[in-house]
Amino acid sequence: MVGWELERTLAARLPIAALEKALVERKPPPGVVHHSDRGVQYASGAYVGVLRNHGMVPSMSRPANPYDNASCESFIKTLKREEIYANEYRDLDHLRENIAGFIDSYYNRVRLHSALGYRPPEEFEQGANAATMSQGATMSFFRHEEIYRPMWDSFWRSLGATTAAAPTHRLDESPAGYSSAGWSPPEPASASPADDDSGGDEVV
Repeated sequence: MVGWELERTLAARLPIAALEKALVERKPPPGVVHHSDRGVQYASGAYVGVLRNHGMVPSMSRPANPYDNASCESFIKTLKREEIYANEYRDLDHLRENIAGFIDSYYNRVRLHSALGYRPPEEFEQGANAATMSQGATMSFFRHEEIYRPMWDSFWRSLGATTAAAPTHRLDESPAGYSSAGWSPPEPASASPADDDSGGDEVV
């Protein structure tokens, strides 16, 4: 968790403040991919302007697909269960102080993450940086079809179908683009967090 902010609003200035903290902390080079869910704050002109000013490439989750933002959703779940629901706070400043301690002293440095081989994020990142320095890192994306298409074709042939009968959508999503995990209807146009200053506490 690199940049975060807490305030009594859902307006775009909240995620902008969190983003600017992350930019100051890490100073990413141009070309960094910025991924978010489909919140109106992240699509606002002010937020997109900050991304463009720093040469960041915007990326958003597919409609109604929570898996695309799973890492951030997992963090929010952990924050709520292990910090917020386990304590009582006098006021917003007390909450902000406790969240800072949770993130900086515990979540980033101590808490073990199964997705990181049961290592804390800071330790994992240091190891990844050391590996990158010693040998060039390579990554491969969008190989689902290359990996799974032969198996998928065999499956259809076993049912007596031709290869042409196989689905034409990407193998990592449903034909309609929806996740089987669930779906939430879009908010009405009148409920625009980008302009709402009266909402509850929100952590970004």
